[in-house]
Amino acid sequence: MNPLTLEWIEKADGDYLTARREIRVRTKPNFDAVCFHAQQTIEKYLKAFLQENNALVPRTHSLAELLALIVKIDPSFLMIQTDLIPIEGYAVQFSYPGISAEKNEARQAVLAAERVRTFVRNKLGLNP
Repeated sequence: MNPLTLEWIEKADGDYLTARREIRVRTKPNFDAVCFHAQQTIEKYLKAFLQENNALVPRTHSLAELLALIVKIDPSFLMIQTDLIPIEGYAVQFSYPGISAEKNEARQAVLAAERVRTFVRNKLGLNP
């Protein structure tokens, strides 16, 4: 496997573990951070797939943009589109005052990250 692909995976798994840890916090959980790290998990796994397929890895947080590039390589990625849509903007949405993530949003974001992580890892021939 391409060394840069492995680096993307390591970074994605760091975000994944952070989101999973924070969602379990009982005192003052940071649901904004959970949503951010779940989105980052997905973004970095999509970038890992692009990297492994020798495709351009754009500097973007847009999951839709990344998916559009990936489906040209593997159309089966459309199966995960429904997981991407709700958390498309989580990389920046909860970073500004005036809007905060709720517990349910955070839970759904972690579940989406888990599903996408498993899907991409299978595509890359890695254990889920």
